[in-house]
Amino acid sequence: MTPETLPPEAEADTGLLSPVRAGTPVEAAVGDRAWLQAMLDAEAALARAQAGLGVVPKWAAEAITAAARVSNFDVRALALASRETANPVVGLVRALTAVVAAQHPEAAEYVHSGSTSQDILDTGAMLVSARALRIIRADLHRVAEVLGQLAATHRSTPMAGRTLALQAVPTTFGLKAAGWRQLVLDADRRLALVEESGLPVSLGGAAGTLAGYLEYARAADPATEVDPGGYLDSLLAAFTAETGLATPVLPWHALRTPIADLAAALAFTAGALGKIAVDVQTLTRTEVGEVFEQPVTGRGASSAMPHKQNPVLSTLIRSAALQVPVIAAGLTQCLISEDERSGGVWHAEWSLLREALRLTGGAAHTAVELADGLQVRPERMAANLALTGSQVVSERISAVLTPRFGRAAARALSTRAAATAATTGRNLAEALAELPELEGVFTAAELTGLCRPEGYLGMAEPLVDRALRTGPAATG
Repeated sequence: MTPETLPPEAEADTGLLSPVRAGTPVEAAVGDRAWLQAMLDAEAALARAQAGLGVVPKWAAEAITAAARVSNFDVRALALASRETANPVVGLVRALTAVVAAQHPEAAEYVHSGSTSQDILDTGAMLVSARALRIIRADLHRVAEVLGQLAATHRSTPMAGRTLALQAVPTTFGLKAAGWRQLVLDADRRLALVEESGLPVSLGGAAGTLAGYLEYARAADPATEVDPGGYLDSLLAAFTAETGLATPVLPWHALRTPIADLAAALAFTAGALGKIAVDVQTLTRTEVGEVFEQPVTGRGASSAMPHKQNPVLSTLIRSAALQVPVIAAGLTQCLISEDERSGGVWHAEWSLLREALRLTGGAAHTAVELADGLQVRPERMAANLALTGSQVVSERISAVLTPRFGRAAARALSTRAAATAATTGRNLAEALAELPELEGVFTAAELTGLCRPEGYLGMAEPLVDRALRTGPAATG
């Protein structure tokens, strides 16, 4: 079957190559129908805002609002028509005008009064983004809550801290979970800043002067002098109130700060979730086995190896985390926009923005399930912590010996003992006891106590407590 003979439904983006977002709430929130509805919402909100200022009759605004339902339109036909105009709004305005005219012919002339395509599409993009961010942030709140519970439960659960892939010093799983939670809270704060003040309406008119809006206002009441500054403030306030978006200082057709800020926040969020995912992947290795994803029948199955249950959730999250920062770079590049409106730069943003939203939303939704079902194995953590025969506390030994021998000598003694332990397979306490320099300095029991990994957790426990005092309260 050739592409020309494929049925229309076969051309839809089903998520086949992007399973991290397939079937998630954010996918529907940023799909073509959702985007079209957002642009229709922008048209309806503009008509109502102008009606409130006496530019559009109230009955006409009501007729436009009633017609602005995605079910009244053929999304595919609008997509095909957009090839002739380079954006979907021209065809949408034509189609919306026809729908309004069929019900209220007199109201049709008030559709899109004074507006331009970019005002409607950018405002629609901000509405889509606002709706997607609410979904993403709700998932982040749930992830943070679950991670807080893990941090509290495992506040004192010792495990090996690893640096450059090797065991370093002991830590606790609670501190690791608290770190994951902190990243999620940091991401949510960044998204909150964007959601609360960085998603503005777009009102600029043909070239950023709002000239069309002003002329329609003058035409509505020729006998009354319209003050441009006063009408600017009133129109912005009315449109903002109708959409629930923020008020921009200037038209932003070619000033793409809102997109760049949103892209940066999404990239950080995906990266924060990706850190959790890659840690889980590392800790779930067969040789490590300290955590694993909750077993679900059929999930993680290998097509060739029946014994495997792959860490699917963390794999999906990591895949999104690798993509979103790259997409965000493309969106940030769109700051380089020529003149008052760009030919190509603005257009390049649309699919990038949608993909960044749905990948980040898919990762956040997947992270809820990952965190909620994460299985922790303290016994494997303890076993792995014992693999080096207490060499993970060599830093402690150096610190304890320094007052007696000086820093350089203390480090040399610790290094010798660690090397002996590594080559002979004995534990560090035994190797230390054999050093002639330490004869009579410590008893065997004292050395054993100093070399217990679980006794060298530093400030891990109070750090967990400190972290859990921020953000949503954790429950044990």
